[in-house]
Parts: sequence; C-alpha cells; structure tokens
Amino acid sequence: MIDKINMTEEEIKLNYITPSITDKWSMSCIRMEFLVAPGRIMLDGKKAKRKDASRADYVLFYKDTSTWFPLAVVEAKDNTHSPFGGMPQAIRYAKAMKAPFAFSSNGDSFVFHDMETGVEIKDIALDAFPSPDELWSRYRADNTDFTDSEASLLTTPYHYQKGFSKEPRYYQWIAINRVLAAIARGDKRMLIVLATGTGKTMVAFQIIWRLLQAKKVRRVLFLADRDILVSQPFSDDFSPLGSRMTRISKREMDTTHEVYLSLYHQMKNGEENFYTAYDRDFFDLIIVDECHRGSADEESSWHEILEYFDSAIQVGMTATPKETEETSNIEYFGEPVYTYSLKQGIDDGFLAPYKVIRVNLDIDVNGFRPYPGMLDINGEPVEDRLYEQKDFDRILVVEERTKAVAKRVSDFLKETDRYAKAIIFCEDIPHAERMRHALVNENSDLVAEEPTYIVQITSGSDDMRYLEYFTDPHEKYPVIAVTSRLLSTGVNTQTTKLVVLDRTIGSMTEFKQIVGRGTRVREDCDKLYFTIMDFRKNYVKFADPEFDGDPVKIKDVGETDDFGDDDADTMDNGGEPDSSDDSFENGDGDNGNDGSGDDSGNGDESGRKKRKRYTVNGVTVRIIDEKVEYLDANGNLITVSIIDYSRNNLRRLYPYYEEFRKVWLAQKKKQELLNQLLADGVFIDYVKETIPEAHVDEYDVLSYIGYEKEPLTKEERIDHILVSGYLDKFSKENQDIIRLLLEAYREHDIDELKNIRILNMPEFIHIDKPTEIVRSFGGKENYTNTINEIEQQIYSA
Repeated sequence: MIDKINMTEEEIKLNYITPSITDKWSMSCIRMEFLVAPGRIMLDGKKAKRKDASRADYVLFYKDTSTWFPLAVVEAKDNTHSPFGGMPQAIRYAKAMKAPFAFSSNGDSFVFHDMETGVEIKDIALDAFPSPDELWSRYRADNTDFTDSEASLLTTPYHYQKGFSKEPRYYQWIAINRVLAAIARGDKRMLIVLATGTGKTMVAFQIIWRLLQAKKVRRVLFLADRDILVSQPFSDDFSPLGSRMTRISKREMDTTHEVYLSLYHQMKNGEENFYTAYDRDFFDLIIVDECHRGSADEESSWHEILEYFDSAIQVGMTATPKETEETSNIEYFGEPVYTYSLKQGIDDGFLAPYKVIRVNLDIDVNGFRPYPGMLDINGEPVEDRLYEQKDFDRILVVEERTKAVAKRVSDFLKETDRYAKAIIFCEDIPHAERMRHALVNENSDLVAEEPTYIVQITSGSDDMRYLEYFTDPHEKYPVIAVTSRLLSTGVNTQTTKLVVLDRTIGSMTEFKQIVGRGTRVREDCDKLYFTIMDFRKNYVKFADPEFDGDPVKIKDVGETDDFGDDDADTMDNGGEPDSSDDSFENGDGDNGNDGSGDDSGNGDESGRKKRKRYTVNGVTVRIIDEKVEYLDANGNLITVSIIDYSRNNLRRLYPYYEEFRKVWLAQKKKQELLNQLLADGVFIDYVKETIPEAHVDEYDVLSYIGYEKEPLTKEERIDHILVSGYLDKFSKENQDIIRLLLEAYREHDIDELKNIRILNMPEFIHIDKPTEIVRSFGGKENYTNTINEIEQQIYSA
C-alpha cells in the first residue's frame, strides 16, 4: 500500500474512514456523497453557470436513512491536512441539515463537534468512532425536553418508492420534522413558509404519510382555493396514497377514505355550509395550501371551515404569509415552525436567480395631459388633468402605450428566444385583451404558424383551457400567456423565463408570488434563470426588507395592504381575485366584467362612485431609459453600473494590474478563475457584450474592466505571434500545427487550446493522428511545454 501521506482523499476514505464508521454503523444508516445543495446558479449576461455542488462525505442517520433523522455529518480530507481540516465544512453542512454532531478526519484520527453545546473533542482514535446509540444518548442528554413521543414520531419512516419521485431535499425534511415535532408536543396550529418553487406539496404529502403510518391521525383534509392546487397533488405528489385518497366533489359526503382533497367553495358556497355534513371531529389533520389567500382572515367565509373543525391539527403552508391590518396568518397559525426563503433557495441553487430590466416610458415618467378639447375614441371629452403612471389602463387607456410595451417584450424575445415561456401581468381583463391584441400584431409570423402562440389566460376567457398546456414543460404552446391576476399564485409554471410587469402591484404578498412564477429550475429544459421586465416601477419592492425578510406579525399595528387582491371573499370559483375593492371601481378585475364602468357617475349598487375610463390614441410613446440589474452574492439587486460594480470587485481582489496579470498567467485552468471571479461579482460576459469588438479574450475583458487597458482582439494577439519570429525555431510541420492551434484559439478559449483533446478536431486529424503530432514535438512533455510557451506569447502582446 502506498504511504498515507501520498493518498488522495478518496483513498483515505476507502482505507481508513469508511472502515472506522462501518465497524459501528450499518450501511442502511449511512449516506455517502450526500447532495446538500446543487450549487448557486451564477448569471452573467445571457449565460448561467453553476457553482460546485455541496456534498457531504458522510451523513449518518439514526435507525436508518428512511427516517431522515440525521445525527452526524463526517467530512474527510487527505493526509496532507490536519484532522481539523474538514471541520468548517462539516459544521456548515450539519448546520444546514440540523444535524446535532459534526466530525472531521484526515485518516489519522477524528475531531468531534457538538452543534448544541459547541464542545469540540480532538484525537478520537479511528477505532473509537461512536456508535449510533452513543450519539443518540448524547443527543438526548443535550435535549432534555425531547420526549419519547417526539422521538417515536420523528423516526417513523417516510415514503420512498424507487422511480416515484426525487428524494426530498434537506430543507423539506427540516420542515416536515419541525411539524411532526410540534405535533408530538401537542401543538394544534402550525405555519410553514417555503419560497415558491421549493415543493410545498411534497412536504404536505410526507407529513400526511408519516402521521398515517404512525397512526397519529386517521383522516386528513387537504384544503386549497384553486382546482389546480388540488388536481396536481392528486395526480402527482399524493398519488402513492392511491385508494386511501379521494377528492370531495359534487358536495356528496364520503366517509370511507383517509385523505380528502377539497376546494373551499366545494365545502362552503355562499350561505350553503356543505362542510357541516361531516362531524366536527371527523378530520384529525387539515393542511391549508396557499393559506395567505384568505383562510386566516377572520372575516372570510372560508375561515368558518377551519373554525368548524377546530379540534383538528391545522397546518398552514405558504410562500408569503399575509400580515395586514385585516389578516394575519401568524396570529391564526402561530409563528412559522420553519422558513426557507427565496434568498436561501437561490444561494443553494434550488431556485433560479433573476435579472431585472427596468423600462421607463416617457409618458410614465413625465405624465400625460390632454390637449384642450381632446376627445377619446368614443368622442367624449377627456378630463383635463395630469395623468400619471398609476392612472394608465385604470382611468386612461393610451393605445400607443400598450403597443410600446408589446413591442419591447417582443423585441426582447426576438433577441433571446422567441419560444421562451413568458407571462405578461396586466392591470385588468380589458388591459389583458388589449395587450394580447398588440402582441399578436408584433408576432404575427409565429401566430400564423400556431394561433395559440399567444393566449389570454384570465377568468372566463376561452383561452383558460390552455392553462394546463402552458404549465406543462413538455408542451411547446402556448408560449406567451397574458393575464391579470389568475397566474399570480398557485400555478406551477416551471419553464417561465420571462415575467413582465405592466401592472402596479400594491401588495408585497402578491409581488413575491408573481416573482415566484419564474423561480423554478428546469435544467432539462435549459431553464436556469429568468428575467423580470418591469414597466411600472415595481422594482422598488426588491429593496424592501419585507421582500425576503422573516415574516413579522403586523395585524395589530394597523399597516394597510394597498390592494385586497388576496382577500378570500373577492375570489370566484376559479380562484381569480376580483378588483371590486379597487379605488377606481371600474368593475374590471378578473371577474369577467367588461370594464366599461358606469359613465353616468351615479355609482354602483354599493353606493360608491365610479370613475369614467377614457381611451385615447394618436399619442407618441417611446422608451427613454432602460437599465438591467443583477443579483449580487448577498441576493440584493445591483443598482450601480454593472461595469462599475465589476471593476470595484476585481480591484478589491487584485488592486494592481500586475498582480492580476501574475495570477492569470499562473492559473492552469482559466475557467476556474473565471468562475470564482463571477462568484465574487465580476460580470465578465455582461461586460464583454458592451465591448464594440467582442472577439476578445477574457483576459482583455478583465484588463478593460479593472484597469482600463484597451482590449486587443484575438486576431491582434495571433498576429503578434506570427510576426514576432517565435515560430522560426520549429520545423515547418510543427509551424503548421501551431498555426492551426492559433486558429482554434481564435474561435475558442485558451483552456481549449491547452487541452490535448483539441488534436482530435478534423483539421488536425487531416494532418496526422494526435499521438503522432505529439511525438513530432518530442513527446508529451515537450508538447505541453510548447503549448505553455504559446500561452505566454499570446499574453505578451
């Protein structure tokens, strides 16, 4: 056997660490190379790259892995490190997974770290690694309030069926275990906050499964407000329940199943209380999906259902707990037992990052005042006043403004991908109708090929039948969905790459839900990031601490939510919010009204006065400003110039050009350095797109960003070598090979040039076999030295 000091990390694990662990632990309790997180997706220009995945060398589970009760994380390093070498990583993974213990080893001994007490013990012999019972006893000793009932429930196996679905992620298991622990302690109300796209229905299913397996509950009600929130779980995540599960429909009472899925209005519609057909104690557990949409509002008719079954354990799930003067999820369900935020999801790489394009139209910035005597399209005088952005498409419809938005959206898709799924959020149904019409005219060529290229998905629209196709990742059409509020929440739009905001969003709850339409990652569909195009200055909400902060109960403070869009009593049977509480009272929300309003000014049946809506045309509208913003490493939008931001970060790392150049030349694989620079906030590809002569090396881009060096093109660097006389020392045959290598560099990066596999390209094979080419340079070592010389020559220009 080779000396331990010369072994790789994998050899240390194979020969020393794994035998030490398996001597005490069954293989059914061990997971090796456990994926904690896939790695943050870094967005640069039009490219997206992942950081390396986070994988724990060993995760040790109590009883077996089917319980998902992780006791310890073990990290290994090769023998050139001390036994402490892997401890920072082990602690980081243990903290993320809520494992109570962390270990590190280099093959000589173990170091132990107790996450609860902070105690650390070194020099644990390889044959003294603790057994499962020893760690379990220590955990119980550290947590004296951890009851036998809690232990029993938390070690109940979860559902696993090969081929059924992907294994739950670490944060999903934390959420599941937090709920089970609370139930074991006797809690009756719980709230889980999981960012949109992080798999709430998977969490709900595993909670239900484990409670049924443990015989803690007999019957369960899964309650939602939209059909898609019931139909998707029924056919997907909940499907292993099979005949144990049913949907409540046609208001017929059924008592023969264990799990019931229902919409609110199927249990209560108006004054009809269908839920009273069941005994008050019929359900032991109720899970409320998207609970921010009214279930916790004391004035909501839906609230009556929860009050009726008040003896049941009730779990609320949402990405955005609603906390307003009228409604408080926290007041009803309690403080969240677990929160996994959008920022955490993006950091881990489970959620897609985004860039924001802020588009300012002159009419929005400067306002619009009608000229004296101006008439609308119906020949009615337009009220003389200054109309501002908030008025457009509510009080004043400017047809050219709609066309300008439709053109910019269409131009963006033409510049990127015309088949990228996009959602356009409009002020109301009439606005959505106008926007769809304008988009059709901007994309008539593709609409002629397939009429469903653009559809209007609003309540009552004929195109509603295409919603299922739009959300299906494998369906090409529809591509563009125009809506008002229907797609803002609860719809799993996995492949959405563009979210357009041409609607003023007053509610932070709804804003976060709308952003969530794009956060899902689908690498198999080339969906790694998405773009938000904002025409209504909603981007200011990204800077609000409430956007990705911890939910805070504010009901008693009296802060008012701007819109009632999430209010339960404004929902029709399709789950579409009504706009009847809009201050302009046009009756034009997604409730199927025509938006014409009452022009008499006499008001509606409630006695509130309606405002007249005008439609005008012949107004010149143009884009006067546009800015692209990216997320930084802390999850905040960069508001300064991307070039300035990148320059500052590069100079922070390498204050002087000579220092940067030295690091660049010493780096064997340039892509590794480029990836690290991107992670540190240097947006190379974005800046490269701004250089007029884009055919430049990344070295020149960085020199230009950080040190204001005029970039040389690749052609100029190649010409420098050809006229320098460097090739004279080589044979004619080798000169021909080097010229081909330089031509390859013209089209590829420097790492490709240095990779010996480049000799498999057709132009080289045409000359000779790769092995013969290498031999002509005097062997592999001489060939490698020559390539390194060429690299130095390239950057000596």
